[in-house]
Amino acid sequence: MTACVEVLAPGPYATVQDLGRPGYAHLGVPRSGAADPPSLRLANRLVGNVETAAGIELTFGGAALRFTAGVWVAVTGAPCPVEAAGRAAGTDAPLWVPPGGVLRVGAPRRGLRTYVAVRDGLGVERVLGSRSTDSLSGIGPPPLRAGATLPVGAGAVAAAILADFAAPPPLPRRPVVRVLPGPRDDWFVPEALTALCAAAYEVTADSNRVGARLRGAPLERARPGELASEGMPLGAVQVPPGGQPIVFLADHPPTGGYPVVGVVAADDVPLVAQARPGDLLRFRLVRRASHDRATAHHREAADRPGGARQEA
Repeated sequence: MTACVEVLAPGPYATVQDLGRPGYAHLGVPRSGAADPPSLRLANRLVGNVETAAGIELTFGGAALRFTAGVWVAVTGAPCPVEAAGRAAGTDAPLWVPPGGVLRVGAPRRGLRTYVAVRDGLGVERVLGSRSTDSLSGIGPPPLRAGATLPVGAGAVAAAILADFAAPPPLPRRPVVRVLPGPRDDWFVPEALTALCAAAYEVTADSNRVGARLRGAPLERARPGELASEGMPLGAVQVPPGGQPIVFLADHPPTGGYPVVGVVAADDVPLVAQARPGDLLRFRLVRRASHDRATAHHREAADRPGGARQEA
């Protein structure tokens, strides 16, 4: 019997995600994909899938999923209570769900986003090479609703299931993320980066898959006005006129017109994506020898007619 996932309850917000659709920023299409890619990769490895297989991204848990045929699943990311076919189960381990069994995922104890991988992957239709839901452009399958059915069987199996458990790094209560000086840090007073790293910022309830909106010490501009739109990378710390920073996440727009004071290190972006409203996070400034050359190249490219073409 072909397996399907029946969504009994999606929780506050649930979507299908893989590792995204890079390479289309010049067409105005965001990369999208899992907000916390390492967690999705781990879930896929636990059930023997290729890391690029599509799974379900849950925002603040609360989901109930029924499987029409027996399947192996794995739950990773934000740790939360899990029940498989009426029995308590754990995260970060392969779980067998019998035919007709229901997987229930409760609210996470810490963090925000939890991932459910199914052996052989979800077979929803690809759009521009990806099965990801893009909340900004609307590309890909719609957010999950009660009554939705997802096919299983995308040919994603890569290996036998070998691990009984995987211990990912714990989610810190107050993450400290590395930030590099941004390509437009000269639009701010010299003390702006110091102010960004001097005290914690609170994640606000306006945050989503596009970006984490923060509340804290406002970052003061040295130059008035706005930029022409230019390329925006994942992790860009964009600062609107009010001075409150926004960290761009998976569904961020490929371009933007507010100056970028810094860019969060790529390996630390998942920590920002796992921060829930009310959580505090801090920035730690890092520099590298090539930064000045890279910044100069970005500014030169962005100032040319048509701006910089940057894959996000």
